[in-house]
Amino acid sequence: MSYELIALLMFASMMLMLLTGQRVFAAIGFVAVASALLLWGDGGAEIGFSAAMKLMKWYPLLTLPLFIYMGYMLSESGIADDLYRMFHVWFGPVRGGLAIGTIGLMVAISAMNGLSVAGMAIGATIALPELLRRNYDKIMVTGVIQAGSSLGILVPPSVVLVLYGMIARQPVGQLWLAGITPGLMMAALFILYIALRCWAQPSLGPALPKDERDVSVREKLLLLRAGVLPLIIFFLMIGLFVLGYTSLVESSAVGALAATVAAVIRRRLTSRVMGEVLRKTLGVTCMFMWIILAALCFGAVFDGLGAVRAIESLFVDRLGLGPWEILILMQLSFLLMGTFLDDTAMLVIVAPLYVPLVGALGFDLVWYGVLYTITCQIAYMTPPFGYNLFLMRAMAPPQVTLMDIYRSIVPFVLVMVVGLALVMAFPQIALWLPDLVYGR
Repeated sequence: MSYELIALLMFASMMLMLLTGQRVFAAIGFVAVASALLLWGDGGAEIGFSAAMKLMKWYPLLTLPLFIYMGYMLSESGIADDLYRMFHVWFGPVRGGLAIGTIGLMVAISAMNGLSVAGMAIGATIALPELLRRNYDKIMVTGVIQAGSSLGILVPPSVVLVLYGMIARQPVGQLWLAGITPGLMMAALFILYIALRCWAQPSLGPALPKDERDVSVREKLLLLRAGVLPLIIFFLMIGLFVLGYTSLVESSAVGALAATVAAVIRRRLTSRVMGEVLRKTLGVTCMFMWIILAALCFGAVFDGLGAVRAIESLFVDRLGLGPWEILILMQLSFLLMGTFLDDTAMLVIVAPLYVPLVGALGFDLVWYGVLYTITCQIAYMTPPFGYNLFLMRAMAPPQVTLMDIYRSIVPFVLVMVVGLALVMAFPQIALWLPDLVYGR
C-alpha cells in the first residue's frame, strides 16, 4: 500500500470518528497512535511519547492558561457591563446606534479576552435583551452579536493565533500585530453595514427616545472611564510585549495580574467569582492541552509518511494547479469543516498538511495565519452546524428561533467574505504592522 493511500485512510478514519460524536482529541490521537503502531510496530509508540514530552517542554504553552484566566476574570467580574453602559449612552441617539455600540463592545471584549465564546456569552446576556427591549429587529441583532463575537479569535490576544503560532512555529507577536488591522477592518465593515441598513430601514434599529438621550456631558465623560480600564490592560499586555519589555509568557502573566487587580479595584473579586474563573480556566486549558498533544502526534505520523510532499505533488504536478488556486481550495475546505468543527479542531486536523504546503508555495505563514483565522470566523457562522449558531441558540431568549439565527448571519457572512477577499488581494493589510514593528 502506498504512503499516499495510507495518509488518505488515516484522514478518512479520523473524519469518520469525528462524525460519530467522539471528542476531537480522542479521535485524532487514537488514529495517530493506532496508525503508528500498525506501520512501525512497538517502536511507533515512541512517536506519541515524544509528542507528549515536546508538549511538556513547550515553555510558551504557559500563555494559554494565563490568557484564558484573564478573559474569564474580566467577563465574570462584570467589567463588560460597564463597557456596555458606556456604548449605550454614546451611540444610543444614532439609528442602529445600540447595535453599533455592541460591535464596539465586542472589539473591547476581544482585546481583553482572545476567545469568541466569552464575547458570545456577554453579548447574548447583556446586549441582546436590551436590544430586543428597544424594539431592534431580532434577526439583525442576533447576527450582530454572532458576527461581533467572532472578532475574539482575530483581535489580539487571540488564543487561536497563539495556537497557530505554536503549531506553525511562527512568532506570536507578529501574528498578533497581523490580526489588528484586519480585525478593526472587519469591525468597521460590520458597523458600515449596520449604519447603511438602519439608515435605509429605520425600523430595524430605532434611536433612543429623547428622554433617554438627555444625558449630561459630564455624565458621558464619566462613563468613558469604563473604556480606560480595557485600554490600560491592553497596553500593559500587548504594548509592553511589542516594545520588547516583556516576553510572550511574561506578557500573559501581566495581563492575568492586571485583570485580577482590575476586579479588586472594582470590588468585584469575590470567592464565587474566583472559583468560577478557576474552574472554567482549568476546563478550557485541559481541552486545549489534549487537542495540541493529539495534533502533534498526528502531525509526526503524517510527516513520517511523507504525506505533505505527496499532497504537494498531487496539487502541483498531477493536477497542475497554481499556488492561488491551491490556496483557495484550502480556504474552501476550512469553510466546509467549519460546519461541524470548531476552530481548534480545524487547525490541528489540517495544520500538518497545510502549513508546510503554504510555505512551499511561497506564501507568508504569518499572513496565512490571519487568512485561516478569518476563514474560521466565517465557518463559525455557516449553516447547518456552525459553532456560533448553536452557541447563540443555547443563549438566546425563546422568541429567537433557530431559523431566525440562520437568517441573521447571511449578510454578515457576506461582509466577512468581502473582508477575507480584501486581505487575500492585499496582503499588506495584515503584514504592514509586523513589518513596521519588527522590520521583517
